Amino acid sequence: MSVSEPSTVPGPGDPLPRRSRRIRAYALTGGRTSTRHQLLVETLVSVPRYDPALSDALMPESRSLYERARTRCSVAELSVGLDLPLGVVRVLIGDLASQGAVFVHPTAHAYHHDTNVLERILDGLKRLPA
Repeated sequence: MSVSEPSTVPGPGDPLPRRSRRIRAYALTGGRTSTRHQLLVETLVSVPRYDPALSDALMPESRSLYERARTRCSVAELSVGLDLPLGVVRVLIGDLASQGAVFVHPTAHAYHHDTNVLERILDGLKRLPA
C-alpha cells in the first residue's frame, strides 16, 4: 500500500486538506444511494439560516455543499462546482435537508398534478423574449 501524501494534522488556522481522489463515493455516503427528498438535477437548494458552528461540525464534502448553498444553486451546479458525483451530492444534500440545514426548493415536477401552476409556468415561459 503506497501513500501519496504524508498525513498531517491541520493547525488552528490551516485550511482543511482536500480528501484524496481515492475515496470512493460509497464511503462518502455510507453506502447509501437514495434520499427521502426528490432531488432532480435542476432542483434548487439554499441555506435559510447560516450557522457557522454547524458548518464547522460537518465533514469536508458536506461543509463545501453547505457553504456553496448559501447562494441558491441547483444540485447540478453543486456537483460540477465541487467536482463530486451527482449521486453523492444528492445523498449529502438530502442529509443536510433532513437536518434542516438546507432548504430544497420545489420544482415544477412537485406540481405536476396542479394544472393551475403548470399553466402559470407555461404563460411565463411564453412571455420570455426569444
